[in-house]
Amino acid sequence: MNIETALKESMAIDGAIGAALVDYASGMCLGTAGGGRALDLEVASAGNTEVVRAKMRTMASLALNDHIEDMLITLHKQYHIIRLLSAPGGELFLYLVLDRERANLALARHALRNIEKELKL
Repeated sequence: MNIETALKESMAIDGAIGAALVDYASGMCLGTAGGGRALDLEVASAGNTEVVRAKMRTMASLALNDHIEDMLITLHKQYHIIRLLSAPGGELFLYLVLDRERANLALARHALRNIEKELKL
C-alpha cells in the first residue's frame, strides 16, 4: 500500500479527524488526510516530532534496549496516536487524531498496526 492509500485507510478508522505520515528526522509531513481549520496537521506533525525526539533522547539516556510502538496523548475531546514505523532507513511515524466520543482506541491501534504492515515506501 502506498502513502495515499495508507492515509485513506487511516481516515476510515471510526472517529478519525486527521492523519499524517511524518518524517521525524526533519519534522516534515510526507502526506496528510483530513484535518482542516480545526486541526492544522502540518503544525501538529511538527510539534509531535518534538515529542518523539524527546522520548528517543530519554530512552537513550536511560540506556533502554527497546523501541517505541506507539504513543498516546489523550485530550478531553480527542485521542492523538503516534505510531512509529519500523521502515528500513526511515524515521517515520503515522499520526492519527480521533474524536474521543466516536472512536474505539483499541480498534484504532489495531488498524494502525495493520496499515503499518501493508505500507510500502
